[in-house]
Amino acid sequence: MAVAARGRPLSPDRPGRGPQPRQSRQPPGLVGQRTPTPRRGDPDHRRPRVSATSTDTWVENRAPTGWHRLDLRELWAYRELIGFLAIRDLKARYKQAALGMAWAVLQPLAGALIFTVVFHRVARLSSGDVPYLLFAFSGISLWSYLSGGMQAAMESLVGNVGLVTKVYFPRMAAPVAAVLPGLLDLAIALVILAVLMAVEGVSPGVEILTLPLWLAALVLLTLGVGLLLATLNVRYRDVKSIAALAIQLWLFASPIAYASTLVQGRWSWLYELNPMAGIVDGFRWAVFGTPQPGWGTVLCGAEVLLILGVGIAAFSRQERRFADVI
Repeated sequence: MAVAARGRPLSPDRPGRGPQPRQSRQPPGLVGQRTPTPRRGDPDHRRPRVSATSTDTWVENRAPTGWHRLDLRELWAYRELIGFLAIRDLKARYKQAALGMAWAVLQPLAGALIFTVVFHRVARLSSGDVPYLLFAFSGISLWSYLSGGMQAAMESLVGNVGLVTKVYFPRMAAPVAAVLPGLLDLAIALVILAVLMAVEGVSPGVEILTLPLWLAALVLLTLGVGLLLATLNVRYRDVKSIAALAIQLWLFASPIAYASTLVQGRWSWLYELNPMAGIVDGFRWAVFGTPQPGWGTVLCGAEVLLILGVGIAAFSRQERRFADVI
């Protein structure tokens, strides 16, 4: 029996002063029992775990696994971050450059001049009714955006290690921001193309109204391939070297320096599988009025959507592991 401070006996049901033994809150039937922990693979693995010593239920939030859909609302909520990353990359590209924004003009113009000498003057390749300088400049302008955007998207996660490993944001914001700065270079190149067309006396027709569709297809293709390369580059660093070689081969497999009409015979169907061939032909049809692309236009659109879908799916599946293996 407990004894009070003055020697007065206390009743067993009367609490005394000082620390009292903590009473157990275990519900009846759980005293002395231990709740087994579900193992991975068991049907109860993903069910909420209920504590045996509390009447409250707590749920363990785990990272998503497997395939999950793209959350466009979340990506839109981080649009300011996307804009910040795009502006930062744009400033870093031309910071302390002697020629600055002039590189957006000189690079495709120099490539067009080289292609004119090598493929038109020496190899005698025909460009149809379009002056070859305009023909080559248009193709190089599109290709410069594609190659630059793919390489920037590929390095977007590796180049932001501190941001990826320490701050939460939708990881897809990095490659999306990486393909945006090239649009400024492409816009400047289109202005120079318009000036060259005025000098050569070439005017567009009604087909120019379809120009935004071909530019949109170019951006989506760049983003789709960039997502695939960014996913692989996080785990395998030699992807950068392989991608550089593949981009060079892709250049000569696309109608940049030559017309796609030169590819005929039994290999023409294989050439149509190149989505860049359909985009370049469609762009030249919209600007110069070249022969209208046929069924390859539908195939090109389907290929672009397929590549974009595969890129988004692969990126989303590996997204939660980027911070661990980067």
